[in-house]
Parts: sequence; C-alpha cells; structure tokens
Amino acid sequence: MSVVVPADAWLVAIDLQRVFTGDGPWSTPRYDEAAAGTARLLPHFAGRTVFTRFVAPERPQGAWVPYYREWSFALVPDTDPLYDLTAPFAAAVTDHGTPVVTEPTFGKWGTSLQAVVGDHPHLVLTGVSTDCCVVSTALAAADAGASVTVVADACAGASDEDHERALALMRLYAPLITVVERGTDLVTDQV
Repeated sequence: MSVVVPADAWLVAIDLQRVFTGDGPWSTPRYDEAAAGTARLLPHFAGRTVFTRFVAPERPQGAWVPYYREWSFALVPDTDPLYDLTAPFAAAVTDHGTPVVTEPTFGKWGTSLQAVVGDHPHLVLTGVSTDCCVVSTALAAADAGASVTVVADACAGASDEDHERALALMRLYAPLITVVERGTDLVTDQV
C-alpha cells in the first residue's frame, strides 16, 4: 500500500550509531537491514534529513541512575567513538552538513529536533530501536502535533518480536502515526 508524504517531509534517522551494532550489550539484530533501508531513503530527502544520537548524560539522575548501574559501559562522553554514527551516515554529516540532534533520552522529539524540522512537520522515522527510541520519538512527536510515518523495513528492534509489537503499538495511533512496511511504499506529494 502506497502512502503519500508531503514534499517537505523530513527523514529522521534515529540512533544509527556504533553502540547498536556488532556483539555489544546494546547490539540490535537487523541493524544492518535498518541502516540499508535508511540509506536507500537518503536521496529522496536531500536537504530534509536529520540524524539523531543517543548518548549517556554527564550525570544520570532519577530513574537513569539504576539504568546506568546496569549499563555502566555506556557512561562515556558523547564524543566517544561508541556513540559515532555509522557509515554512510557519518559521511552525510561531514560531506553535506546534515544536522545531528544529540539527546540523553530515548525520545528525540523536543526543542533541538523542532529547531531543525519546525513545530508541526511531517516526519518519516527510521532507525533503532523500534521498541525504544523510535516509538518514544514517534509518540511524543505525534502528541505534539507532528504527522509521523514509520518505515518498518528501515527500523530494527531489540528482537523481531519487539519490533513487531512496537509497530503494532504505533498503528494504534492512526491517523497521527502511519506505519508503512517498505520505504518503496512512500510516494512524495509533488503538489
């Protein structure tokens, strides 16, 4: 099923970082598939792409204190290579000046992202993890009045089951959030 997105929609590529690759404690199965799906969309959103990065806070507070007791490996500065964007996304930032929003929170919707995309944009979300940072961003953005399209084959979850559960949850928010199975299902409104 094709879904029309406005010509001024923004691609928000969520947390395509080294920390979520490989065999580490936060590795996301199917990361490579989500990254490939996102990379296929980049040419369609030239000048309208923003990358996000999840980083640890300098000093965890509240519920983040026990969280980082469990995941202490992640308590490194945001400049640590652990938090670098992977290829080809790092090159898009360096070569094309694509903006990056860095937050110590799962959800990336907030004043920093709004400063790039505007107050009530249409967002096309991709990235990792579907069941954490993607769903947290989608729900907050939709609640704030953004239109959200999530591209399932350009996202990956902590497991296939968690990925599917998160997609099912986001489908409950229709018409504020639309989930499309493939990036090829997106059609840009040229009007």
